[in-house]
Amino acid sequence: MVTEQEILNQGDSESALDRENIDYELTDRQILRHIDHTQLKPYATWSDIDRLCDEAVKYQTASVCIPPVYVKQVHDAYGDKVNICTVVGFPLGYSTTAAKVAEVEQALADGCNEIDMVVNISDVKNGDYVRVEEEIRTLKRVCGEHILKVIIETCYLSEEEKIAMCKAVTNAGADYIKTSTGFGTGGATIDDIRLFKRYIGSNVKIKAAGGVKTRKDLILFIKEGCDRIGTSSAVAMLRGEQTQGY
Repeated sequence: MVTEQEILNQGDSESALDRENIDYELTDRQILRHIDHTQLKPYATWSDIDRLCDEAVKYQTASVCIPPVYVKQVHDAYGDKVNICTVVGFPLGYSTTAAKVAEVEQALADGCNEIDMVVNISDVKNGDYVRVEEEIRTLKRVCGEHILKVIIETCYLSEEEKIAMCKAVTNAGADYIKTSTGFGTGGATIDDIRLFKRYIGSNVKIKAAGGVKTRKDLILFIKEGCDRIGTSSAVAMLRGEQTQGY
């Protein structure tokens, strides 16, 4: 079992590990730079969020991804010690565009830096990609220089729909395409990451969420091209603990 101090003491050097599946090992510190440290449970308390932020500061994760209701409180408590991410239209995606715009505006006013929006999955299933693309474009316009990640909830989509969403996210100018909310019927898969890489534009990055359960999974997803991984369990994974949930 890896201790907290061992995680913190790791440098940036790389060594060989399981070369059949992984080109080379990433250090824990390198992995943590890709982690959106997440707490989105519907019953999350301030104690849960405070602990999450303390861990984010300690382990230097890419961000904390938290419910909108806690954004201002975290900003007031931690300032620029943590990079704050929140969710919009979460987790089902079928809020109106106007409602999502209001959520984004409030989150930014409260001190949020990054937005993870859920697309209107009903529009995707109806094949109305023009409407989906316009909604993403509208929210990116509101975000401005702030990062917008677009959750397409791959578990509900066909391969054709996933490809169409890669194109819509790219055309709308979003910063990331994200696999999942963690609340659907499935999470990220390596096959979906490979599909994303084939069809997204060069300016779009990839975030995986759900389906990442072990340290080896973290490395595999990063090696496949994920710039971010959303999980509540990264620290536990790096300690070698068995994890469940998002």
